[in-house]
Amino acid sequence: MTEPLTTGATIGILGGGQLGRMLSVAASRLGFKTCVFEPDGDCPASHVSNYHVKADYDDPDALRSFAQAVDVVTYEFENIPTSALDIIETLRPIRPGREALRISQDRLTEKEFLTKLGLKTAPFAAVDNGDDLATALDQIGTPAILKTRRFGYDGKGQARIMTSGDAEQALAEMAGTPALLEGFVAFSHEVSVIAARAPDGSISCFDPGENVHQGGILRTTTVPARLNPTQRSDAVLLAANILNALDYVGVLGVELFVTPGELIVNEIAPRVHNSGHWTQNGCAVDQFEQHIRAVASWPLGDGRRHSDVVMENLIGSDVDRVRQIASEPHAALHLYGKAACKPGRKMGHVNRLKPGAS
Repeated sequence: MTEPLTTGATIGILGGGQLGRMLSVAASRLGFKTCVFEPDGDCPASHVSNYHVKADYDDPDALRSFAQAVDVVTYEFENIPTSALDIIETLRPIRPGREALRISQDRLTEKEFLTKLGLKTAPFAAVDNGDDLATALDQIGTPAILKTRRFGYDGKGQARIMTSGDAEQALAEMAGTPALLEGFVAFSHEVSVIAARAPDGSISCFDPGENVHQGGILRTTTVPARLNPTQRSDAVLLAANILNALDYVGVLGVELFVTPGELIVNEIAPRVHNSGHWTQNGCAVDQFEQHIRAVASWPLGDGRRHSDVVMENLIGSDVDRVRQIASEPHAALHLYGKAACKPGRKMGHVNRLKPGAS
C-alpha cells in the first residue's frame, strides 16, 4: 500500500506550460507545494508554483537536485527524454509510470497496445520509406493521413494523402523520420473521456465531452456529448480498461471517434488533457485536482458533473476578446499568463456554464 503524501509535501512537475500551471494551482488548494522543472524562464507554471528549476533535460545534476527536492514526480507532457526519466526514477517515484509514457510517445506502439486490448482503432501501418508507403496505401487505401510516429501534437507532423498522387509530397514532409499511415474513419463526431486511477486501483471517470477541432487544434468541448446510453457506458469502460492495463496512476485522456457501429480510439494522452478543462467549473473536483489526488495517493474526488458546459480554447488573437468574455454571465475565464501571443498558440480558455442544467 502506497502511503499518502501529507499536507506540505512537494510535488515535482516536469514541464512548465499551462497544464503544469493548473496542476500547481490544484496542488496548492490541497496544501501541497510544487516544484516545476522547465528550461524556459518565464513559463506559465513558474508564476504559480513554489519552486522553478530552470534547466535543460540533459542536465543530470539539475535533474538530481530536482528529484531530491520533491516527494513524487509527475509530468504535463509526454515527450520527456528517456535519459531524464532514468535519472529521476532512481530517486523518486514517477506517476503515471514509465510504461504509459513509452507507449504514448510512439504512435505505432500506442496503436499496437490498443489493438491488443481488443479496442478498435483506425487501420494503420508503419512507414519508414517509399516502399513501405506504397504497400500501406495498397492495404489501407485513400484518403489517409501520414503521421510522424513521435513528437506530433496539435496537428503538427501530419500530411493528408487524398489520392495516391499525394504520397510523394507527404513522405517528403516526414523528412526521413519514422511514420505511420492511418486510414480515414467515417465518424459523426469526436468525444473524449478524462479518467483517473489511484494507486489502490480505484477509478473515476468524468462525463465524455464532445470535441470540435480546427486545423488540428481543439476549439471547443461540450458536455454532455451526443452519445446514447450504450455509447456513454462503452466510452467509460474502455477508458477503465486502458487504465488497468497500464497499472496507471493519475489522469488519462482518451480521444474517440463516434461511428454508427462502435467507438474508435484515436489516441491516448497520459496526463491531464485540454478536453478536460470543462471540469474546472462543471464538477466539484476537476481533472487537475483529481490528478494531484491520485499521484499523492489520496482518495479520488467526486467528478460528477453538476452543470452543462461549453469550453472554448482562446487561441492566438482570441485573447483580444478577454474583456468582452469577462462581461458575459456564467463565463469563467482561465488565462495562462503567456507573455507573447502567437497564431495557433493556446493563450487561455473559457468555460461557459448553462445554469440549471445537469
